[in-house]
Amino acid sequence: MATMADVGSSPLPLLFRRRSSGEMQNLATVSSSILPAFGTVVDDGYLNLKKYVIVPYDHRYRWWQTFLVALVLYSAWASVFELAFKRAARGGLLVIDLVVDIFFALDIVLTFFVAYLDKTTYLLVDDHKKIALRYVTRAWFFMDVASTLPFQLIFRILAGKWHNGEIFGFLNLLRLWRLWRVSELFKRLEKDTRFSYFWTRLLKLVCVTVFAVHSAACIYYFLADHHKNPVKTWIGSVVEDFKHRSVWLGYTYSMYWSIVTLTTVGYGDLHAVNTGEKIFNMIYMFFNIGLTAYIIGNMTNLVVHAAVRTFAMRDAINELLRYASKNRLPEGLREQMLAHMQLKFKTAELQQEEVLQDLPKAIRSSISQHLFRRTVEKSYLFNGVSEDLVSQLVSEMKAEYFPPKVDIILQNEIPTDFYILVSGAVDLLTYKNGTEQFLSKLGAADMAGEIGVIFNIPQPFIVRTKRLSQVIRISHHHFKQMVQPQSEDGKIIIANFMKYLKGLKEDILQEIPFLTELLEEQNQQPLEQNEEQQNRETLDSPDTNPEGRTDTSSGASTIRVIIHGHHPTEGKSSDRLGKLVHLPDSLEGLFTLAEKKFGKRGSTILMADGSEVEELNALRENDHLFIV
Repeated sequence: MATMADVGSSPLPLLFRRRSSGEMQNLATVSSSILPAFGTVVDDGYLNLKKYVIVPYDHRYRWWQTFLVALVLYSAWASVFELAFKRAARGGLLVIDLVVDIFFALDIVLTFFVAYLDKTTYLLVDDHKKIALRYVTRAWFFMDVASTLPFQLIFRILAGKWHNGEIFGFLNLLRLWRLWRVSELFKRLEKDTRFSYFWTRLLKLVCVTVFAVHSAACIYYFLADHHKNPVKTWIGSVVEDFKHRSVWLGYTYSMYWSIVTLTTVGYGDLHAVNTGEKIFNMIYMFFNIGLTAYIIGNMTNLVVHAAVRTFAMRDAINELLRYASKNRLPEGLREQMLAHMQLKFKTAELQQEEVLQDLPKAIRSSISQHLFRRTVEKSYLFNGVSEDLVSQLVSEMKAEYFPPKVDIILQNEIPTDFYILVSGAVDLLTYKNGTEQFLSKLGAADMAGEIGVIFNIPQPFIVRTKRLSQVIRISHHHFKQMVQPQSEDGKIIIANFMKYLKGLKEDILQEIPFLTELLEEQNQQPLEQNEEQQNRETLDSPDTNPEGRTDTSSGASTIRVIIHGHHPTEGKSSDRLGKLVHLPDSLEGLFTLAEKKFGKRGSTILMADGSEVEELNALRENDHLFIV
């Protein structure tokens, strides 16, 4: 077997190295016992084990153990069979028994070289003396030796003849000790994600049932074979001289009786005749009650577990319908609630929020990158931004499903999130004169709610799904946090946003009053900059009047603010949203600009909290100013 000196210096590098070299296909198959206890310091020499020491978690040793399980199944069948049918124990089965015992004898020798896990330190012990002492002083060693020695053959060699007694048949039952290997194998298979848990449990139940039927059949034949009057037995009353008939004939009758008794109460064709058989039948019947309850209980759990989600859905829907009926909710609202509840359970397997929340952030981020990165890159707002920003945005986005005819965004609600459509379709609607009016349709990779988020204004439109739609959303807070440190990406996002606004339909622009003026200012800026450049070229002498410059000089501020023509405590509907303007160089310029926008000149500039503005350099982007 391979030594640990070839495979790294700590448990996790060992696992990943095996995986990368093709030796370990699934990390989920590794025993959790390889992990050290919390607080245990694992030094660099932990896995540099001594020469000729076998790692208990090595895949080749695991295959050897699996091979032995197949031999255990034969041993379990043969040990009970040979007890009931002595002739078979001296025939062809004797050679097979010897070969099987040789393999288990080799395993005993190998065990002296297998490192074991110290339960106090959770470290592998590779000292040969400690390994041998631990194995020899425990009951496992004596049971392994006792279940491997061929006692009948040893007696034949020493005495020169076969023993006709039953003692060696009972000694062969020691081989049943090996069944613990089968139990360990099923424990590993149940935890191995490469195998279906349902079919693994079902196979285990089948094995238990078959072994119980086989053992009962052999014991029942043993009782008949050792009765003083063979005719007055369950099989002797049906088959004459059964002791001298074929072994397999007797085994067939025994298995038939055992299966019929286990599955029913028997047909009466093979029935107990003497007292001993009747007592055994009663014991077997009681055993069958327990075995049947065990099988039915396990099968019920397996079947019900697969339908737990369906039961939960039906209960939740019934509760919802009772709530809607009790509160007399309108039919349309009731249908929306029902559609949302059904969709929640249908998409639960796709979202698996309860699973994802237990994963590390790095794995959740990788999943989001795989699922939604392309969609984010296709959206207009993030066209051309850095990969780092895209990665950050995708990691913070949450996926949701919405059924048809459901409002994702309501008009005039607070702009907390904006959405990117992954699949499906939504309508852009607005309320005008008490009726809904259709404005536009959005499809995959289109965005909704970003106008309210970027301008920090109430959402101007209703966004309603046309069919089943999947969206990813990000909050205003997270978006602002990620974009603020990225100045270059921020400029690209603003440029993409302005380009998008210029391409909007006229009826959409009309729903946001200051958008038209903002776009006009953006269109005028290039012209003013060109005029400014021409003026600068003509200023070739120191006598030139510097006051001939335009208002958008090189020193002009690029900060945009929203101005209002009323006091903060007033709420005139006509200018509730205000006017988005570029901040001038001086307070006088701001008063002049406000007079031009609102038709009246103010003398005081107030913030939303009523504080007076005395210096423009204290203002920030998107501040609300009230000119009174």
